[in-house]
Amino acid sequence: MGGRRQVKGAVDFDIGANSSTEDGGDDEGVDDQSVKVVDIVDTFRLQEQPTFDKKQFVTYIKRYIKLLTPKFEVDDKKKLTFMNNIHAATKILLSNLSDLQFFVGESMHDDSSLVFALYKDGSSNPTFLYFAHGLKEVKC
Repeated sequence: MGGRRQVKGAVDFDIGANSSTEDGGDDEGVDDQSVKVVDIVDTFRLQEQPTFDKKQFVTYIKRYIKLLTPKFEVDDKKKLTFMNNIHAATKILLSNLSDLQFFVGESMHDDSSLVFALYKDGSSNPTFLYFAHGLKEVKC
């Protein structure tokens, strides 16, 4: 899923007033609170986490697998798919570790899946990566 940078905060509206004829002069007392945010991070209130080195990341993945696999049913095809693909996904993430940003949800549960923001080729707009098997589907 691709994220985009957007401006959040104060917005300048042109209401047609002539500021040169009004008291106060050039935007006196105006505090511009606009900031640039990544839309997905802002919308889902993701909290950035410190980066990992390779050893820390492998430790996280092992713990995540250990916490997630008991949640699958014994003969669940999803469990088989997850177990068959998690190691390849880990290798891809490890090879891009220096280009990743790490996020967790607002609740910041330490047993939750991380959300990975990958900045491909120095792009300022990240691509977000999730482990689908660790997400709950919620209908809106």
